[in-house]
Amino acid sequence: MSKPVLAIVGRPNVGKSTLFNRIAGRRISIVDDTPGVTRDRVYAQGEWLGHLFTMIDTGGLEPESKDMILSKMRQQTEIAMELADVILFMVDARAGLTPQDHEVAQLLRRANRPVILVVNKVDNPQSPAGIFDFYDLGMGDPFPISSVNGLNLGDLLDLVLEKFPREYSEEAEEDLVRVAIVGKPNVGKSSLLNRIFGEERVIVSPIPGTTRESIDTEITLEGKHYRFIDTAGIRKRKKVTENIERYSVLRSYASVDHADIALIMIDAQEGVTEQDKKIAGYAHEAGKGIIILVNKWDTIEKDNKTYNSYLKDLRNELGFLSYAPVLFVSVLSGQRIREIITTIDAVHAHQVFRISTGLMNDLLNEIVLLNPPPTDKGKRLKIYYMTQVGVLPPQFVLFVNDKELAHFSYIRYIENKIRESFNFEGTPIQIFIKPKREKGGPQ
Repeated sequence: MSKPVLAIVGRPNVGKSTLFNRIAGRRISIVDDTPGVTRDRVYAQGEWLGHLFTMIDTGGLEPESKDMILSKMRQQTEIAMELADVILFMVDARAGLTPQDHEVAQLLRRANRPVILVVNKVDNPQSPAGIFDFYDLGMGDPFPISSVNGLNLGDLLDLVLEKFPREYSEEAEEDLVRVAIVGKPNVGKSSLLNRIFGEERVIVSPIPGTTRESIDTEITLEGKHYRFIDTAGIRKRKKVTENIERYSVLRSYASVDHADIALIMIDAQEGVTEQDKKIAGYAHEAGKGIIILVNKWDTIEKDNKTYNSYLKDLRNELGFLSYAPVLFVSVLSGQRIREIITTIDAVHAHQVFRISTGLMNDLLNEIVLLNPPPTDKGKRLKIYYMTQVGVLPPQFVLFVNDKELAHFSYIRYIENKIRESFNFEGTPIQIFIKPKREKGGPQ
Protein backbone atom coordinates (compact mmCIF):
# COMPACT_ATOMS: atom_id res chain seq x y z
CA MET A 1 0.00 0.00 0.00
CA SER A 2 1.43 3.36 -1.04
CA LYS A 3 2.24 5.97 1.57
CA PRO A 4 0.49 9.33 1.11
CA VAL A 5 2.61 12.16 -0.26
CA LEU A 6 3.06 15.60 1.27
CA ALA A 7 4.59 18.33 -0.94
CA ILE A 8 5.95 21.63 0.37
CA VAL A 9 5.73 24.40 -2.23
CA GLY A 10 6.18 28.15 -2.31
CA ARG A 11 8.49 30.81 -3.59
CA PRO A 12 12.21 30.67 -2.66
CA ASN A 13 13.57 31.38 0.79
CA VAL A 14 10.34 31.03 2.76
CA GLY A 15 11.66 28.13 4.89
CA LYS A 16 10.49 25.06 2.96
CA SER A 17 13.69 23.07 3.48
CA THR A 18 13.89 23.98 7.17
CA LEU A 19 10.37 22.64 7.71
CA PHE A 20 11.18 19.56 5.63
CA ASN A 21 14.27 18.79 7.73
CA ARG A 22 12.40 19.30 11.00
CA ILE A 23 9.60 16.91 10.04
CA ALA A 24 12.11 14.35 8.69
CA GLY A 25 14.05 14.59 11.96
CA ARG A 26 17.39 15.07 10.27
CA ARG A 27 19.19 17.48 7.97
CA ILE A 28 18.40 16.29 4.45
CA SER A 29 17.66 19.41 2.44
CA ILE A 30 20.40 22.03 2.23
CA VAL A 31 19.31 25.15 4.10
CA ASP A 32 20.72 28.51 3.03
CA ASP A 33 19.55 32.09 2.72
CA THR A 34 20.36 32.10 -0.99
CA PRO A 35 17.20 31.72 -3.10
CA GLY A 36 17.22 28.57 -5.19
CA VAL A 37 19.62 26.59 -3.00
CA THR A 38 17.48 23.41 -3.18
CA ARG A 39 18.56 22.20 -6.60
CA ASP A 40 18.37 18.40 -6.46
CA ARG A 41 15.32 16.25 -6.00
CA VAL A 42 14.76 15.78 -2.27
CA TYR A 43 12.27 13.52 -0.60
CA ALA A 44 12.16 11.58 2.65
CA GLN A 45 9.88 9.61 4.90
CA GLY A 46 7.98 11.49 7.55
CA GLU A 47 6.12 10.10 10.55
CA TRP A 48 3.51 11.55 12.86
CA LEU A 49 1.52 9.66 15.51
CA GLY A 50 2.45 6.34 13.93
CA HIS A 51 1.41 7.38 10.42
CA LEU A 52 4.06 7.22 7.69
CA PHE A 53 4.10 9.47 4.66
CA THR A 54 6.45 10.59 1.89
CA MET A 55 7.59 14.22 1.82
CA ILE A 56 8.73 16.27 -1.15
CA ASP A 57 10.82 19.39 -0.68
CA THR A 58 10.44 21.44 -3.85
CA GLY A 59 13.29 23.66 -4.96
CA GLY A 60 13.08 27.39 -5.42
CA LEU A 61 13.86 29.34 -8.54
CA GLU A 62 16.83 28.44 -10.72
CA PRO A 63 18.96 31.59 -11.12
CA GLU A 64 21.13 29.96 -13.79
CA SER A 65 18.15 28.85 -15.87
CA LYS A 66 17.64 30.47 -19.28
CA ASP A 67 13.90 29.88 -19.01
CA MET A 68 11.44 32.47 -17.79
CA ILE A 69 11.29 32.62 -13.98
CA LEU A 70 7.54 32.17 -13.86
CA SER A 71 7.75 29.23 -16.27
CA LYS A 72 10.25 27.47 -14.01
CA MET A 73 8.10 28.08 -10.96
CA ARG A 74 5.00 26.81 -12.73
CA GLN A 75 6.75 23.68 -14.00
CA GLN A 76 8.02 22.72 -10.58
CA THR A 77 4.79 23.49 -8.78
CA GLU A 78 2.67 21.55 -11.26
CA ILE A 79 4.84 18.45 -10.87
CA ALA A 80 4.65 18.69 -7.08
CA MET A 81 0.87 19.06 -7.31
CA GLU A 82 0.61 15.97 -9.47
CA LEU A 83 2.59 13.82 -7.03
CA ALA A 84 1.05 15.10 -3.80
CA ASP A 85 -1.98 14.03 -1.80
CA VAL A 86 -1.70 17.15 0.37
CA ILE A 87 0.18 20.38 -0.38
CA LEU A 88 1.68 22.79 2.13
CA PHE A 89 1.74 26.22 0.50
CA MET A 90 4.37 28.12 2.47
CA VAL A 91 4.66 31.91 2.65
CA ASP A 92 6.84 34.26 4.70
CA ALA A 93 5.28 36.38 7.46
CA ARG A 94 8.29 38.67 7.67
CA ALA A 95 8.46 39.39 3.94
CA GLY A 96 4.70 39.75 3.67
CA LEU A 97 2.49 38.98 0.69
CA THR A 98 4.30 39.09 -2.67
CA PRO A 99 3.24 38.87 -6.33
CA GLN A 100 5.02 35.50 -6.53
CA ASP A 101 2.78 34.17 -3.73
CA HIS A 102 -0.23 35.13 -5.84
CA GLU A 103 1.23 33.28 -8.85
CA VAL A 104 1.70 30.09 -6.83
CA ALA A 105 -1.79 30.42 -5.36
CA GLN A 106 -3.25 30.72 -8.84
CA LEU A 107 -1.65 27.42 -9.83
CA LEU A 108 -2.75 25.69 -6.64
CA ARG A 109 -6.37 26.75 -7.06
CA ARG A 110 -6.51 24.69 -10.24
CA ALA A 111 -5.18 21.59 -8.47
CA ASN A 112 -7.57 18.97 -7.23
CA ARG A 113 -5.57 18.60 -4.03
CA PRO A 114 -6.08 19.73 -0.43
CA VAL A 115 -3.92 22.80 0.24
CA ILE A 116 -2.87 24.16 3.64
CA LEU A 117 -1.66 27.76 3.63
CA VAL A 118 1.32 27.84 6.02
CA VAL A 119 2.66 31.20 7.19
CA ASN A 120 6.24 30.67 8.31
CA LYS A 121 8.54 32.78 10.50
CA VAL A 122 5.83 33.68 13.03
CA ASP A 123 7.71 34.22 16.30
CA ASN A 124 4.80 35.06 18.59
CA PRO A 125 1.71 32.83 18.26
CA GLN A 126 -0.30 35.19 20.46
CA SER A 127 0.30 38.14 18.14
CA PRO A 128 0.83 36.70 14.67
CA ALA A 129 1.20 40.10 13.06
CA GLY A 130 1.28 40.13 9.29
CA ILE A 131 -0.59 36.89 8.63
CA PHE A 132 -3.95 38.49 7.90
CA ASP A 133 -2.78 39.88 4.56
CA PHE A 134 -2.49 36.31 3.33
CA TYR A 135 -6.28 35.92 3.36
CA ASP A 136 -6.07 37.80 0.05
CA LEU A 137 -4.65 34.63 -1.52
CA GLY A 138 -8.05 32.96 -1.17
CA MET A 139 -6.48 29.73 0.12
CA GLY A 140 -8.36 29.50 3.40
CA ASP A 141 -7.20 30.31 6.90
CA PRO A 142 -3.46 31.01 7.21
CA PHE A 143 -1.76 28.56 9.60
CA PRO A 144 1.06 30.30 11.55
CA ILE A 145 4.24 28.33 12.30
CA SER A 146 7.94 28.76 12.87
CA SER A 147 9.89 26.05 11.09
CA VAL A 148 13.06 27.07 12.96
CA ASN A 149 11.76 26.49 16.51
CA GLY A 150 8.91 24.09 15.72
CA LEU A 151 6.08 26.42 16.74
CA ASN A 152 2.67 24.83 15.99
CA LEU A 153 4.34 21.99 14.08
CA GLY A 154 2.38 19.28 15.88
CA ASP A 155 -0.95 21.01 15.17
CA LEU A 156 0.06 21.40 11.53
CA LEU A 157 0.83 17.69 11.19
CA ASP A 158 -2.48 16.83 12.86
CA LEU A 159 -4.19 18.83 10.13
CA VAL A 160 -2.12 17.13 7.43
CA LEU A 161 -3.19 13.69 8.67
CA GLU A 162 -6.82 14.76 8.59
CA LYS A 163 -6.49 15.77 4.95
CA PHE A 164 -4.65 12.67 3.76
CA PRO A 165 -6.91 10.26 1.83
CA ARG A 166 -8.22 7.30 3.76
CA GLU A 167 -5.93 4.30 3.53
CA TYR A 168 -6.83 1.55 1.10
CA SER A 169 -8.16 -1.64 2.62
CA GLU A 170 -5.32 -4.13 3.15
CA GLU A 171 -7.72 -6.97 2.33
CA ALA A 172 -8.67 -5.41 -1.00
CA GLU A 173 -5.07 -5.66 -2.24
CA GLU A 174 -3.63 -8.46 -0.16
CA ASP A 175 -3.26 -10.73 -3.22
CA LEU A 176 -1.80 -7.99 -5.43
CA VAL A 177 1.94 -8.22 -6.13
CA ARG A 178 3.46 -4.80 -6.85
CA VAL A 179 6.45 -4.82 -9.18
CA ALA A 180 8.59 -1.78 -10.02
CA ILE A 181 10.72 -1.88 -13.16
CA VAL A 182 13.76 0.32 -12.55
CA GLY A 183 17.06 1.08 -14.17
CA LYS A 184 18.98 3.60 -16.21
CA PRO A 185 17.31 5.32 -19.16
CA ASN A 186 17.03 3.31 -22.39
CA VAL A 187 17.65 -0.07 -20.79
CA GLY A 188 14.33 -1.50 -22.03
CA LYS A 189 11.91 -0.94 -19.14
CA SER A 190 8.92 0.16 -21.21
CA SER A 191 9.58 -2.52 -23.83
CA LEU A 192 9.59 -5.16 -21.09
CA LEU A 193 6.23 -3.98 -19.81
CA ASN A 194 4.76 -4.17 -23.31
CA ARG A 195 6.16 -7.70 -23.69
CA ILE A 196 4.56 -8.82 -20.44
CA PHE A 197 1.21 -7.32 -21.40
CA GLY A 198 1.45 -8.44 -25.02
CA GLU A 199 0.45 -5.05 -26.36
CA GLU A 200 1.59 -1.46 -26.70
CA ARG A 201 0.48 -0.25 -23.25
CA VAL A 202 3.44 2.13 -22.83
CA ILE A 203 5.15 4.51 -25.25
CA VAL A 204 8.47 2.97 -26.29
CA SER A 205 11.28 5.04 -27.75
CA PRO A 206 15.06 4.66 -28.06
CA ILE A 207 15.42 8.22 -26.76
CA PRO A 208 16.55 8.14 -23.10
CA GLY A 209 14.05 9.84 -20.81
CA THR A 210 10.95 9.19 -22.97
CA THR A 211 9.15 7.88 -19.90
CA ARG A 212 8.74 11.02 -17.78
CA GLU A 213 6.34 9.48 -15.27
CA SER A 214 5.85 6.22 -13.45
CA ILE A 215 2.99 4.30 -15.02
CA ASP A 216 0.96 1.80 -12.99
CA THR A 217 -0.69 -0.99 -14.96
CA GLU A 218 -2.44 -4.05 -13.54
CA ILE A 219 -2.75 -7.47 -15.10
CA THR A 220 -4.08 -10.89 -14.07
CA LEU A 221 -2.06 -13.90 -15.21
CA GLU A 222 -3.29 -17.41 -14.42
CA GLY A 223 -5.46 -16.07 -11.61
CA LYS A 224 -2.69 -14.01 -9.97
CA HIS A 225 -2.86 -10.23 -9.81
CA TYR A 226 0.09 -7.95 -10.51
CA ARG A 227 0.64 -4.22 -10.63
CA PHE A 228 3.60 -3.23 -12.78
CA ILE A 229 5.17 0.19 -12.47
CA ASP A 230 7.25 1.37 -15.42
CA THR A 231 9.42 4.07 -13.91
CA ALA A 232 11.25 6.92 -15.58
CA GLY A 233 14.93 6.17 -16.16
CA ILE A 234 17.20 7.14 -13.29
CA ARG A 235 20.17 9.21 -14.42
CA LYS A 236 23.30 10.24 -12.59
CA ARG A 237 22.58 13.35 -10.57
CA LYS A 238 24.95 15.56 -12.57
CA LYS A 239 22.98 14.73 -15.71
CA VAL A 240 19.64 15.66 -14.17
CA THR A 241 19.38 19.26 -15.27
CA GLU A 242 15.69 19.91 -15.80
CA ASN A 243 13.16 20.18 -12.98
CA ILE A 244 10.77 17.78 -14.70
CA GLU A 245 13.48 15.11 -14.81
CA ARG A 246 14.41 15.70 -11.19
CA TYR A 247 10.87 14.76 -10.25
CA SER A 248 10.91 11.79 -12.61
CA VAL A 249 13.86 10.53 -10.56
CA LEU A 250 11.91 11.19 -7.37
CA ARG A 251 8.97 9.24 -8.69
CA SER A 252 11.20 6.33 -9.68
CA TYR A 253 12.59 5.97 -6.16
CA ALA A 254 9.11 6.46 -4.69
CA SER A 255 7.89 3.63 -6.95
CA VAL A 256 10.47 1.34 -5.36
CA ASP A 257 9.14 2.38 -1.95
CA HIS A 258 5.62 1.39 -2.98
CA ALA A 259 6.58 -1.91 -4.62
CA ASP A 260 7.00 -5.39 -3.21
CA ILE A 261 9.58 -6.41 -5.81
CA ALA A 262 12.03 -4.39 -7.91
CA LEU A 263 13.17 -5.64 -11.30
CA ILE A 264 16.65 -4.16 -11.69
CA MET A 265 17.32 -3.93 -15.42
CA ILE A 266 20.94 -3.89 -16.56
CA ASP A 267 22.17 -3.34 -20.11
CA ALA A 268 24.19 -6.43 -21.09
CA GLN A 269 26.38 -4.37 -23.40
CA GLU A 270 27.33 -1.87 -20.68
CA GLY A 271 27.59 -4.29 -17.77
CA VAL A 272 27.09 -3.18 -14.18
CA THR A 273 27.68 0.56 -13.81
CA GLU A 274 27.98 2.71 -10.70
CA GLN A 275 24.46 3.94 -11.31
CA ASP A 276 23.17 0.36 -11.42
CA LYS A 277 24.77 -0.19 -8.02
CA LYS A 278 23.05 2.88 -6.60
CA ILE A 279 19.65 1.81 -7.91
CA ALA A 280 20.09 -1.74 -6.63
CA GLY A 281 21.42 -0.47 -3.32
CA TYR A 282 18.37 1.71 -2.84
CA ALA A 283 16.01 -1.23 -3.42
CA HIS A 284 18.08 -3.42 -1.09
CA GLU A 285 18.06 -0.84 1.71
CA ALA A 286 14.31 -0.41 1.23
CA GLY A 287 13.86 -4.14 1.95
CA LYS A 288 12.36 -4.98 -1.44
CA GLY A 289 12.45 -8.28 -3.24
CA ILE A 290 14.99 -8.00 -6.05
CA ILE A 291 15.37 -9.73 -9.41
CA ILE A 292 18.26 -8.73 -11.68
CA LEU A 293 17.43 -8.69 -15.38
CA VAL A 294 20.35 -8.52 -17.80
CA ASN A 295 18.65 -7.24 -20.94
CA LYS A 296 19.91 -7.30 -24.55
CA TRP A 297 21.61 -10.64 -23.90
CA ASP A 298 20.98 -11.56 -27.55
CA THR A 299 23.43 -8.83 -28.63
CA ILE A 300 26.38 -10.39 -26.79
CA GLU A 301 28.79 -12.63 -28.69
CA LYS A 302 29.06 -15.86 -26.74
CA ASP A 303 31.16 -18.94 -26.28
CA ASN A 304 30.92 -21.71 -23.68
CA LYS A 305 32.46 -19.45 -21.02
CA THR A 306 30.51 -16.24 -21.61
CA TYR A 307 27.57 -16.91 -19.27
CA ASN A 308 29.65 -18.02 -16.27
CA SER A 309 32.17 -15.23 -16.76
CA TYR A 310 29.49 -12.56 -17.02
CA LEU A 311 27.60 -13.90 -14.00
CA LYS A 312 30.79 -13.98 -11.91
CA ASP A 313 31.60 -10.38 -12.78
CA LEU A 314 28.04 -9.30 -12.02
CA ARG A 315 28.07 -11.04 -8.64
CA ASN A 316 31.38 -9.37 -7.79
CA GLU A 317 30.02 -5.94 -8.67
CA LEU A 318 26.76 -6.49 -6.79
CA GLY A 319 28.11 -8.49 -3.86
CA PHE A 320 25.44 -7.21 -1.49
CA LEU A 321 22.78 -8.83 -3.72
CA SER A 322 24.09 -12.38 -3.52
CA TYR A 323 20.54 -13.50 -2.68
CA ALA A 324 18.99 -12.00 -5.84
CA PRO A 325 18.22 -14.26 -8.84
CA VAL A 326 19.68 -13.20 -12.18
CA LEU A 327 17.89 -13.69 -15.50
CA PHE A 328 19.58 -13.11 -18.85
CA VAL A 329 16.82 -11.88 -21.13
CA SER A 330 16.10 -10.18 -24.42
CA VAL A 331 13.03 -8.00 -24.44
CA LEU A 332 13.41 -7.61 -28.21
CA SER A 333 13.29 -11.33 -28.97
CA GLY A 334 11.21 -12.39 -25.98
CA GLN A 335 13.98 -14.62 -24.59
CA ARG A 336 13.11 -15.82 -21.03
CA ILE A 337 10.35 -13.25 -20.60
CA ARG A 338 7.99 -15.91 -19.23
CA GLU A 339 10.59 -16.85 -16.61
CA ILE A 340 10.30 -13.35 -15.18
CA ILE A 341 6.72 -13.95 -13.99
CA THR A 342 7.64 -17.36 -12.56
CA THR A 343 10.56 -15.78 -10.68
CA ILE A 344 8.36 -12.94 -9.39
CA ASP A 345 5.95 -15.53 -7.95
CA ALA A 346 8.80 -17.42 -6.28
CA VAL A 347 10.37 -14.30 -4.77
CA HIS A 348 7.05 -13.08 -3.44
CA ALA A 349 6.44 -16.46 -1.80
CA HIS A 350 9.83 -16.18 -0.10
CA GLN A 351 9.03 -12.62 1.04
CA VAL A 352 5.94 -13.75 2.97
CA PHE A 353 7.35 -17.05 4.27
CA ARG A 354 7.19 -17.43 8.07
CA ILE A 355 9.29 -19.60 10.38
CA SER A 356 7.82 -20.69 13.70
CA THR A 357 9.64 -19.53 16.83
CA GLY A 358 10.31 -23.13 17.86
CA LEU A 359 11.87 -24.06 14.54
CA MET A 360 13.81 -20.80 14.48
CA ASN A 361 15.39 -21.45 17.85
CA ASP A 362 16.23 -25.07 17.02
CA LEU A 363 18.20 -23.69 14.10
CA LEU A 364 19.72 -20.95 16.28
CA ASN A 365 21.03 -23.53 18.75
CA GLU A 366 22.75 -25.37 15.89
CA ILE A 367 24.22 -22.11 14.58
CA VAL A 368 25.70 -21.23 17.98
CA LEU A 369 27.13 -24.73 18.47
CA LEU A 370 28.85 -24.60 15.09
CA ASN A 371 30.34 -21.18 15.71
CA PRO A 372 30.06 -19.77 19.28
CA PRO A 373 29.40 -16.02 19.62
CA PRO A 374 32.50 -13.82 19.80
CA THR A 375 33.99 -12.10 22.83
CA ASP A 376 35.06 -8.48 23.14
CA LYS A 377 37.34 -7.30 25.96
CA GLY A 378 36.53 -10.37 28.01
CA LYS A 379 32.76 -10.16 27.50
CA ARG A 380 30.99 -12.81 25.45
CA LEU A 381 27.84 -12.26 23.44
CA LYS A 382 24.96 -14.34 24.81
CA ILE A 383 22.09 -15.17 22.47
CA TYR A 384 18.83 -16.02 24.22
CA TYR A 385 16.36 -16.59 21.39
CA MET A 386 15.17 -15.37 18.03
CA THR A 387 11.71 -14.84 16.58
CA GLN A 388 10.25 -13.68 13.30
CA VAL A 389 8.23 -10.49 13.63
CA GLY A 390 7.36 -9.54 10.07
CA VAL A 391 7.32 -10.27 6.35
CA LEU A 392 7.88 -8.25 3.16
CA PRO A 393 10.79 -8.52 3.89
CA PRO A 394 11.24 -11.31 6.48
CA GLN A 395 12.15 -9.61 9.76
CA PHE A 396 13.66 -11.24 12.83
CA VAL A 397 14.48 -10.04 16.33
CA LEU A 398 17.52 -11.52 18.07
CA PHE A 399 17.52 -11.13 21.85
CA VAL A 400 21.00 -10.85 23.38
CA ASN A 401 22.70 -9.79 26.61
CA ASP A 402 24.53 -6.81 25.12
CA LYS A 403 23.66 -5.21 21.80
CA GLU A 404 27.15 -3.76 21.44
CA LEU A 405 28.67 -7.26 21.39
CA ALA A 406 26.59 -8.31 18.38
CA HIS A 407 29.22 -7.69 15.71
CA PHE A 408 28.07 -7.24 12.13
CA SER A 409 30.10 -10.23 10.89
CA TYR A 410 28.42 -12.62 13.35
CA ILE A 411 24.94 -11.36 12.45
CA ARG A 412 25.81 -11.90 8.79
CA TYR A 413 26.91 -15.44 9.70
CA ILE A 414 23.51 -16.06 11.30
CA GLU A 415 21.76 -14.68 8.21
CA ASN A 416 23.76 -16.95 5.92
CA LYS A 417 22.88 -20.00 8.01
CA ILE A 418 19.19 -19.05 7.90
CA ARG A 419 19.42 -18.81 4.11
CA GLU A 420 21.11 -22.22 3.95
CA SER A 421 18.20 -23.77 5.85
CA PHE A 422 15.29 -21.87 4.32
CA ASN A 423 14.72 -20.55 0.82
CA PHE A 424 14.76 -16.76 0.94
CA GLU A 425 16.04 -16.26 -2.60
CA GLY A 426 15.24 -12.82 -3.95
CA THR A 427 14.48 -11.11 -0.66
CA PRO A 428 16.67 -9.36 1.88
CA ILE A 429 16.47 -10.50 5.50
CA GLN A 430 16.37 -7.94 8.29
CA ILE A 431 17.69 -8.92 11.73
CA PHE A 432 17.12 -6.51 14.60
CA ILE A 433 19.12 -6.81 17.82
CA LYS A 434 17.43 -6.24 21.17
CA PRO A 435 18.96 -6.53 24.66
CA LYS A 436 17.16 -8.83 27.08
CA ARG A 437 17.58 -8.28 30.78
CA GLU A 438 18.54 -11.37 32.75
CA LYS A 439 16.51 -12.30 35.81
CA GLY A 440 17.80 -10.53 38.87
CA GLY A 441 19.64 -7.99 36.75
CA PRO A 442 19.39 -4.21 37.19
CA GLN A 443 16.11 -2.63 36.17
